[in-house]
Amino acid sequence: MKIKNKKLIIILVVTVFIISLLILINFFYKKANKNLNLGNNLSNKTNQEIEEYILNISSYEVDIEVEVQSNKNTTKYKLKQSYVSPNIEKQTVEEPSNIQGLQTVYDGNKLTITNTKLNLSTVYENYPYITNNYLWLNSFIEDYKNSQKRKLYEEGDQLVMEVSLEDNPYVYSKKLFINKNESKITKLVVQDKNQKNLVYILYNEIKINSLEKEEVLAFKLKEVSAKQY
Repeated sequence: MKIKNKKLIIILVVTVFIISLLILINFFYKKANKNLNLGNNLSNKTNQEIEEYILNISSYEVDIEVEVQSNKNTTKYKLKQSYVSPNIEKQTVEEPSNIQGLQTVYDGNKLTITNTKLNLSTVYENYPYITNNYLWLNSFIEDYKNSQKRKLYEEGDQLVMEVSLEDNPYVYSKKLFINKNESKITKLVVQDKNQKNLVYILYNEIKINSLEKEEVLAFKLKEVSAKQY
C-alpha cells in the first residue's frame, strides 16, 4: 500500500511539474510575441501592407532624438515616449540636462507635468489634448489617415509616407521614413512649404503594440526619482 501511495505521489509531482512547465512556456511565448519589434512584423511585406500596419498601430514605446529648428536657433532633445490608443501618452526628457527628468503624462482627461528632480507635479484637469505636438508618431498617423493629400513612395531604400498640411501656414508636410531593408521606422520629418526642416526626429529604438493603458499610467513619482537619481 505504501509503495502504491509513493508511486501516486511521484506521478502527481511529475504531472504538476509538467503542467507548470507548459504554463511557463506558454507565458513566455505570448510575451515574446507581444513584444515583437517592427522589423519582425514587416519582413517581406508590400508597401501597401507596411502602410496598413503603420496606420493600425495601437501602442508604442520609443527612444528618439529630436531637432527643432526655429528662426533663431536649433534645439536638440532626447526623449522617451509611450503611447496607447486612443489618447494615453507619457513622455520623459533625457536631454538636455537642464530639463532632464521632466515628465508629462496625459491620461485622456488630465495632463500631469512632473519634475522628477524636485518631486513636484502639476495637474491640469479636462485638458483637451496635448497642444499640436509634432513629436508624436500617433499624431502623424492621425494626420495621414484623415488627409486626402497623402502619398506613399520609395526613396532609395526608404519607404516614405507623406501627408500634406496645406491649410497650416507654418507646417506644410510630414514625412515618415521606413527602412525597407531593416523593416523599421527610422525618422519623421516635419517641413515648411520651402521644404525646410522644422522638426527632425530620429528613432533609435521602437517597440510596436507592446503596451497596455495601465503600463503607461501606473507609475509612482518616488520610484521614478529613485531609479533615475
